[in-house]
Amino acid sequence: MSQSKIALITGINGQDGSYLARLLLEKGYSVHGLIRRASIERNDRIADIMDQMILHYGDMTDSGNLFRLVHDIKPNEIYNLAAQSHVQVSFDTPEYTANADGLGTLRLLEAIRILGLKNHTRFYQASSSELFGNANHSPQNEDTPFQPRSPYAAAKLYAYWTVRNYREAYGIHASNGILFNHESPQRGEGFVSRKITQAVGSYFRGDESLLHLGNLDAKRDWGHACDYVRGMWSMLQQNEPDDYVLATGRSETVRWFVNKAFSQIDVNLEWQGQGCNERAIDTKTGHILVQVDPKFYRPLEVYNLCGDATKAQKALGWKPQISLEEMIAEMVQSDCKAKV
Repeated sequence: MSQSKIALITGINGQDGSYLARLLLEKGYSVHGLIRRASIERNDRIADIMDQMILHYGDMTDSGNLFRLVHDIKPNEIYNLAAQSHVQVSFDTPEYTANADGLGTLRLLEAIRILGLKNHTRFYQASSSELFGNANHSPQNEDTPFQPRSPYAAAKLYAYWTVRNYREAYGIHASNGILFNHESPQRGEGFVSRKITQAVGSYFRGDESLLHLGNLDAKRDWGHACDYVRGMWSMLQQNEPDDYVLATGRSETVRWFVNKAFSQIDVNLEWQGQGCNERAIDTKTGHILVQVDPKFYRPLEVYNLCGDATKAQKALGWKPQISLEEMIAEMVQSDCKAKV
């Protein structure tokens, strides 16, 4: 009987980490996960599978600890999903974002290099569609020039090029997954998709609190995280490392997402006003449900992200299986059932 592969997932208790951990366990992997110590544990996403994995405390800013973990675990695959992942927050914490998201990637690759694991350990880096910023054309693919528009995107750009340099200079099997927006019921509460579906769930239960949002005209390519972790795994199964865009090829506005989410509970919205004064009203009750709030505007806005995953479809056989409408319905249903 062959020995099972060993995987290390940083950020295992995040949305993507929780889905990826389940996928790897189903495939017979021995799974190790990196989590940050906090006064309040945030392991609810992986609570039902924690006894099937080995968890380690650590932080992407701690070189010594990361080196020790790679040395002790000697993983066959590392999935670097840990990050300060909120774009808006990155404007408030730019130095930490650069340290964790940019230098954190360097620290792991250095561990692979120094420990002589280039022929043993394959590396996946969670890159982001935010790298493209306000690209000159749409959809964006692997050849589209990067134009980062936030400290988060700039840190991810450093990580992206670090991966490519370590791949070419040292022969490490390291790949970038340039993933467009992907959501699920496990999405963090600070992200716009989850803010919307949680607001729908609250309204369903009788709470008429206002949902405050920023730029309603921002367009995003929204997919399901469950589909995207399959793509991550597929990248590390290839004979040669490479960089791949994962996306649906469909772009919708935040306003469209709001309309579709509320329609799941048979609420139709009427939009009134413009700019900072725009708001949405329940056509049946007249209640104001959504209000634009300038504090949620980014200092630098990214207006339209839409990805072309042709390369991944051809090389990996990957394509999304869950539609945007199915994803929104799942998220709303989950948040309507959530205990308050």
